[in-house]
Amino acid sequence: MTTSARLPRAAMIAASVLATVATLSVVPTAYAESTATDETAATGQGLPLGDQDLAETRTSRTLADGVTLTTIVRGTEPAPPDQINTTTRGPWVVNVLTIDPAKSKGRLKATYGPDLARVEKTSDLVRSSGALAGVNASFFTFTASRLYPGDPVGLGIFDGKLLSEPLTDPAEANLVIDANSNKVITGHLRWSGDVRNRTTGAELPLEFVNHPPVVPAACATLPDQTTCTSPGDVVLFTPEFAAATPAGHGIEVVLDRHGCVVRTSTTRGTSLAADQTSLQATGKDTVALLAAVANGCLAEEIKVSDQHGETVPLRNNLYGVTGRYQLTSGGEIVVPDGTGSFFDRNPRTIAGTTADGKIVLATIDGRQTTSVGTTMDETAAVADALGMHDAINLDGGGSTAMALGDGTLVNRPSGAGGAERAVGDAIVFVPGAR
Repeated sequence: MTTSARLPRAAMIAASVLATVATLSVVPTAYAESTATDETAATGQGLPLGDQDLAETRTSRTLADGVTLTTIVRGTEPAPPDQINTTTRGPWVVNVLTIDPAKSKGRLKATYGPDLARVEKTSDLVRSSGALAGVNASFFTFTASRLYPGDPVGLGIFDGKLLSEPLTDPAEANLVIDANSNKVITGHLRWSGDVRNRTTGAELPLEFVNHPPVVPAACATLPDQTTCTSPGDVVLFTPEFAAATPAGHGIEVVLDRHGCVVRTSTTRGTSLAADQTSLQATGKDTVALLAAVANGCLAEEIKVSDQHGETVPLRNNLYGVTGRYQLTSGGEIVVPDGTGSFFDRNPRTIAGTTADGKIVLATIDGRQTTSVGTTMDETAAVADALGMHDAINLDGGGSTAMALGDGTLVNRPSGAGGAERAVGDAIVFVPGAR
């Protein structure tokens, strides 16, 4: 595959973080209505944000055994609108969901709603999954694709199935959840995938999983892509992707659960049954796909490994979502230096674990006079101060949201009037026996 074919997916990462600055707003009602006990931190002992003399209030409540929600408000005076990105006086509003696997009863998992390519509000994803609480998760296509806005930009593992492949971009950071044990790890996963004809042995590498293939520019007007001489893409689609696979020029081969050909089409776009998959190809890769499926059934092989090269078994109750940049690793702050809008103050969603295995999901409101948001450096400092031994930065900006099981928002999103954005997926804690 050519570099240009990979760019559309990688270039979409920043879209949801760098959304238009929201209308400035007052302190949301949810903070004021909390009935938990308030504790004001002593000067210099709170979050490492802004000046040391800022007052800091922490309000905590227990949602269930082993699950607590803490709201931290640092600073008391609203920020001048023109100083949101520079003020040292805040204020900041941070919501922290802490799950102790040793005491809690339930499963941490990821969910994307009705299908992978659709977007849903975090509050709806939390409510529909029967969860106690949750936060938004992966970077996703957002407005770059009106047809498939929820398409993850990077890793997506759901109940042991790789539904979106990790990027080669070293900035991608992944959160992997074993829902059987509620063990969470962070890092950067890698993958490989191919299909092999069981009769002839012909092999064909996969470029993507559940991502619209690119038609080579030189052949964009050729209905018959088999006459194209430029490399295209080979993509595996599963029924979780959408009601129909992407339509357009190219070849599509539908396979049954045994990998045997159900039908072959000279254009792309079809509906898949629950036990079917399909392979799409564009450019001259159409010829290779037709050759690979001839006179036999296909065996699919997808492998996932961590940054150390160790295999990550794709089994039931394994989940994985995609972020951008590791914040802490092994108890050390590791976020890289950077400049530009992504590294400026924004709303943030972060996830990780403490040294003793507790799971922490946190949101930091931003782009508001009542909570200015954090730079990447400040975000890493907050993760470290919250005891997150290993942590990553998830999708933020207008996507940042934390919700309770009844759909109530805990934080205040940065959309106009606090409007919540629909997102690609969410991390949720579902109560019940493991």
